Amino acid sequence: LHLSVSSAGGRKASQLKRETFWMRSSLLAWNIQSSVLHPRFLNSLGTIFSFISKDAVAKIQIMEDYRSSDQKAQYLTLQSMVKYEVTSNLVDLKKSGDQPPSGCRTILRLHRALHWLQLFLEGLQTSSEDSSTASLCAEAYNASLANYHPWIIRKTALLSFYVLPARNSFLELMNVGTPVEAVAMLEEALPSISKVYDITQALYAQHNLLDLA
Repeated sequence: LHLSVSSAGGRKASQLKRETFWMRSSLLAWNIQSSVLHPRFLNSLGTIFSFISKDAVAKIQIMEDYRSSDQKAQYLTLQSMVKYEVTSNLVDLKKSGDQPPSGCRTILRLHRALHWLQLFLEGLQTSSEDSSTASLCAEAYNASLANYHPWIIRKTALLSFYVLPARNSFLELMNVGTPVEAVAMLEEALPSISKVYDITQALYAQHNLLDLA
């Protein structure tokens, strides 16, 4: 999703709730200022990353479909989507049931994946050269996506992390230059990723949507 943020400034939850979160046509903003979420990058890192990439692409397409539907005016911003789906009873708060996935539920899945990405990239940016990429990725996963995955997926994910390349080799896979240049790119990109996460988290908490099944 191309998601852009119109900010009034500040980082407090009350301010984040008032910020406008636009959902633009390309739905590609999960790779904010980088190729970090590009499918080719994730696919090159192994099975679990390929799975996350394909799942994200499928959910992005769901949101594209909503944005081209008869109700597209309701999906201009995250706030308008939440208001429309909640007031129209289009979100099953207890279980997904047989109804098509709502925009709220679809964005929540992307939101959770973004949190994993955010934590992992923060670890990469702040860690030393000899830090274990596998450990950084596992720590980020256990603090985010692992909470929503069944045991077998968690086990598969954690095992797959151990074949990740060393930190500097991993940074070079981002195709933005040397490891030092990749770290500089992360330093620039992470505030935007964090802001996207914080705005979504605050809005979903406000409407009790963070625990959708």
